[in-house]
Amino acid sequence: MNEFDANLFIPIGIIFGLLLLSAFFSGSETALTAVSKARMHKLESDGDLKAQRVNFLIRDRERLIGAILLGNNLVNILATSLATSVMIHLFGATGFANAIATATMTVLVLVFSEVAPKTAAIARPDGFAMAVAPLMRWVVFLFAPVTRVVQLIVRGVFHIFGLDVSKDSAVFSAHEELRGAIDLHHSEGRVDKESRDLIRGALELDELRIEEIMIHRKSIEMLDLNRPNDLIVQQALKSPHTRLPLYRENPDNIIGILHAKDLSRALWDANGDAAGVDFEAIARTPYFAPETTTLQEQLDAFKVKQEHFALVVDEYGAIMGLVTMEDILEEIVGEIEDEYDSPVQGVRPQADGSLNVDGDVTIRDLNRAMDWNLPDEEAVTMAGLIIHEGQCIPEVGQTFSFHGFRFKILRRRRNQITAIKITPLEQPS
Repeated sequence: MNEFDANLFIPIGIIFGLLLLSAFFSGSETALTAVSKARMHKLESDGDLKAQRVNFLIRDRERLIGAILLGNNLVNILATSLATSVMIHLFGATGFANAIATATMTVLVLVFSEVAPKTAAIARPDGFAMAVAPLMRWVVFLFAPVTRVVQLIVRGVFHIFGLDVSKDSAVFSAHEELRGAIDLHHSEGRVDKESRDLIRGALELDELRIEEIMIHRKSIEMLDLNRPNDLIVQQALKSPHTRLPLYRENPDNIIGILHAKDLSRALWDANGDAAGVDFEAIARTPYFAPETTTLQEQLDAFKVKQEHFALVVDEYGAIMGLVTMEDILEEIVGEIEDEYDSPVQGVRPQADGSLNVDGDVTIRDLNRAMDWNLPDEEAVTMAGLIIHEGQCIPEVGQTFSFHGFRFKILRRRRNQITAIKITPLEQPS
């Protein structure tokens, strides 16, 4: 090979070196963008120095991306220029030489400096990020003055068009991010439905109000103090509940809460004579909670006040229902049944794939049981959803179709829908 051909080894070697640098920048960009912040935080807490360097880099992603793109563009442009020079030496200063240089560099950059390193980085983003973090810190430091100027120019241009890209303008919900992550893992089969529901239930305590899970006042078992003592004791002992509201004359006139243990002690002291029990004396002070209280606020209040039972009232002080500690915990862990609980019969699967559902079954409980996504923003129960969507109180036999389901009214008592048949509609392939 002559001296002229030998001289080409130097620029060709530089080109391949620049391609390696381009691969380094491309892989670093992908890895540091896709790295798990939660895992890096845990590793840094455990004293991992590499994870600490990664966290330092991703703390200012705008500066990091600016430095990576600046370095990547510099090496790609320089490599293309050298390749053009080599082709001109080989083929002369013609358009053919430029075309060959462009085509060759496009293939090399695409395959070896973009697709290959990014594929490797996305497969193991955490390990790749920790491997490149030490060198990338120096790159970010060296390019800091230039990237700062670029940031100011970009923000100035965006400001002209009314766009705010400052850090404070991007408000992300950590709960939404966690909810999205757990749904993704569930769809991929890495998290089972029970675990997904448990985590989502805990995350949604701040978004649900106690009126959405309370036992409605028409379903509350109360004790009327105007009745004879022996009938009150008989009703209390037959009840599956340990806490029962006491009222006089009007169910809104709550006198107190009767606890089963207090009743047992009073009967013991009275030698089993119901007439000797003073219900007002043994009743506990009722605890009232506004209907707009969130589940998280109510759970915190239960812990502070050492209560397990609250009567829910509206803005006028009228009794709307009641909520217990167990009701809130069931929103997290699912239905909790003890030996005194009656099996829930509100949802009855049919042989044809449809469901017969009681009207007072809550949308949230049905979604959780069937893994559906019926909206619960405008209504709490299935009856309320049908009335909201149909904008009427439907007749028995009337059918509605919305949200991917067919709803047929099976029973109605006065203006209350008591039974519904729900059939999922086939989705087009």
